[in-house]
Amino acid sequence: MTAPTLRADFDGLVAPYRRELLVHCYRMMASPHDAEDLVQETLLRAWRAADSFDPDRGSLRTWLYRIATNACLTALASRRSRPLPSGVGARFDDPDTAFVRGPEVPWLIPLPVDPATSAVERDQLRLALVAALQLLPARQRAALLLREVLQLPAAEVAEALGLTTAAVNSALQRARARLADIGGGADTVTGSPTEQRAVVDRYAAAFERADVPAIVRLLAAEVVLEMPPMWNWYVGPEAYAGFMRRVYRTRGRDWRTVPVWANGEAGFTAYLDGEAHSVQLLTVAGGLVVRATVFADPAVVELVGAPPRYSA
Repeated sequence: MTAPTLRADFDGLVAPYRRELLVHCYRMMASPHDAEDLVQETLLRAWRAADSFDPDRGSLRTWLYRIATNACLTALASRRSRPLPSGVGARFDDPDTAFVRGPEVPWLIPLPVDPATSAVERDQLRLALVAALQLLPARQRAALLLREVLQLPAAEVAEALGLTTAAVNSALQRARARLADIGGGADTVTGSPTEQRAVVDRYAAAFERADVPAIVRLLAAEVVLEMPPMWNWYVGPEAYAGFMRRVYRTRGRDWRTVPVWANGEAGFTAYLDGEAHSVQLLTVAGGLVVRATVFADPAVVELVGAPPRYSA
């Protein structure tokens, strides 16, 4: 493909890469809105630079990824990364502790993902992994994604990021070590969509019945419960059960659920007294829930396409 060919059929040639560029930008930014904006910025930059495209130096896909990565790095120079509470705050031991809001933090926002999408994409978008990536410096994050997801040679990653090959290899070593230290389920192997949905459906049924013992039977020993934008997060079935008892005691038992999917993981929109309350995503591994992330933000409810009121 030559540069004139690219400019002549730009929309058609870049169309096959739009989705994967969105996934890449989302993993960099942890916000669907930012990712969409940066894909548009990427394509605008690519259109303007179309005459400089050189197929001898790499494929169109690689060229677009370079542009997208640098667009993300530019954006991150003036924006804070979007973590989850378990990555940046101390855990809470008392499930009855008052809620502590964290409006000062731009929290991770989930990305709706069709369960029929590829296993590779679902794996790349797992909440724990995306959240862990946000704890890396921006250039380490970019180097890791370009090297291990796009599988570019270290020399090409260096060229894309304006670094030396040695600097890229050093950044990769530090990024891998940091991810290993973070843990938190970033390397968890989740079940198939069918396996996930079966466990989440059982959880949702117990949730609607306010059946705390049934919920606990579905939890892993080190299960994590977190609720951005609250700082409160908990570890283990005992704290989880205590928190759920608090929910039913203070908010009542008139809960209904509607299935949703986001970040390659099954979940549901929870409705309290018929009104949308939260989007709850459950990470399932080995037939048990290892993480529950509750997004009590009306914008997230709207993002996943859930109606504001429950309809049976």
